[in-house]
Amino acid sequence: MKIIAIVPDKLINEVRKLTKGSTIEESLIIALEDFVSRQRLRRTIQKIKDRPLSFLENYSAARIRKINRK
Repeated sequence: MKIIAIVPDKLINEVRKLTKGSTIEESLIIALEDFVSRQRLRRTIQKIKDRPLSFLENYSAARIRKINRK
């Protein structure tokens, strides 16, 4: 998608430096992908905090190993 955005030179230069992209476009793509990835991870961590994982009452590692070895 083509877009036109007014972004301060100082910010663009820092993004290029941090992402080591060869072009402004590549640098912005790297930065945006990283941002989206971090936000997804943050959201997943929050979901786990809100509703922690738990094992079933009759869970047993030994029992599961026995089932897996069959």
